Amino acid sequence: MSPVFDMDTNRLRQITERFKGRRLVVLGDLMLDEFIWGEVRRISPEAPVPVVEVRRQSCHLGGAGNVVSNLLELGATAAVVGVVGDDEAGERIRLRCAEAGADTSGILTDPSRPTTVKTRILAHSQQVVRFDREDRKDLSADRATVIRALAEAAIDSAEAVIISDYEKGTLTGLVLKAVIERAQQQGKFVLVDPKIRNWPHYRGVDVLTPNQSEAEVATGIEIVDEASLKLAAIGIRDSLDCRNVLITRGERGMSLLDGEGRLTQIPTMAREVFDVTGAGDTVIATLALALAAGANIEEASIIANHAAGVVVGKVGTATVSLSELVSAMTG
Repeated sequence: MSPVFDMDTNRLRQITERFKGRRLVVLGDLMLDEFIWGEVRRISPEAPVPVVEVRRQSCHLGGAGNVVSNLLELGATAAVVGVVGDDEAGERIRLRCAEAGADTSGILTDPSRPTTVKTRILAHSQQVVRFDREDRKDLSADRATVIRALAEAAIDSAEAVIISDYEKGTLTGLVLKAVIERAQQQGKFVLVDPKIRNWPHYRGVDVLTPNQSEAEVATGIEIVDEASLKLAAIGIRDSLDCRNVLITRGERGMSLLDGEGRLTQIPTMAREVFDVTGAGDTVIATLALALAAGANIEEASIIANHAAGVVVGKVGTATVSLSELVSAMTG
């Protein structure tokens, strides 16, 4: 059996106390998460579907924007690099990032595509349906070159780089290769929340955080036990020459294959699970911030696991505050 990693709470506190002021770059797919909240009291006479009586609406930064929100809630500073459309949703993203304190000079407006918007309709805190407005084709070569330059400039003053890939076209192969190489040259941590579409372009990163389904698709290995889990993790590490692989596994927690080839199981810390929306954003934000604050990969992973345990207990796109994280780790 693989070891289950544990930490002294004093050490956890020491690391989180160094979160404040750390500067990170978030490069990836920006989107707006809309939530329409209501109640269902009847079925439509027009079709066998529920009628949702709308009570309120809310709007949050999603995708790479949610990674930024998590970093800022934890006390870090963040520069965001991504693309929005020339529309109201794009302006909302830019404004919300700026109001939260993020450096928005890396946000590019592309009039040829809409801002990605995910709209979820919830009744009694349960999601009824989701509809997406988006254009998933890759950026044009000219705009990819601009994003590359914006990201490279932001890296120069950062301690770590988070690549948040939602397959919405921002992260072309050219952009990924250039940004990863620039960060490596400067000795900066590079962490990637991946998608299969860009898999070959993540070569050489410090940490890759696929979920179990992505790990299985990428390797062709069905994960059914510890042996197949380790085989899949090693396959990912070797094929991409990355240092660490952290596979997120839902209610089974996380599994870390570190640079020494050790497989460590990290059980979930969630007491209740209401919504997993954005949990991966919280994981990679907290993981990167902990590494920038001096944690080793095992320590960073357990801190990120605690953070995930907090956000899945909330409904909708959520973040974890520093006080909530410390309480979860020490309580």
